[in-house]
Amino acid sequence: MNRYGFYGSEGADVKAVSRDFPGIETPCDLYDALCGVWCADTCAPRMRDRWSEGNKTLGQCSITAFLAQDIFGGKVYGIRRPDGNYHCFNVVGGCTFDLTSEQFGDERLCYENAPEQFREVHFAKEEKRLRYEHLKQLLEAWLQGSVIT
Repeated sequence: MNRYGFYGSEGADVKAVSRDFPGIETPCDLYDALCGVWCADTCAPRMRDRWSEGNKTLGQCSITAFLAQDIFGGKVYGIRRPDGNYHCFNVVGGCTFDLTSEQFGDERLCYENAPEQFREVHFAKEEKRLRYEHLKQLLEAWLQGSVIT
């Protein structure tokens, strides 16, 4: 059995509501697939110079959370960070999970009382919408056994 380091992994037993991503049944399945496709091109531009294979989740939170919402439903929430940006995570039913929490290392985030986040607001930034679409394409290609760059 795989051990996962993302927040909420131990209880991330929600099931996919979308059949658009064959093989993705749980958040752990999605995490496994995304580990194969997260890259510097999908990282937030302001963090790209710090992205590495050793910290694949860096700068991937909003696009990952909205992709997870497409697959599992639920809502996306955000933790306000010191720089004024929001770190996004998912809540589906009573299950809270954050597929990109590992980027913070040992820092413990507070997932309570976080405001809901909306893709219309996040994707008003064209670069973010394009990164989301690219991540989605990479995931689809990965699931079909090919990788596009």
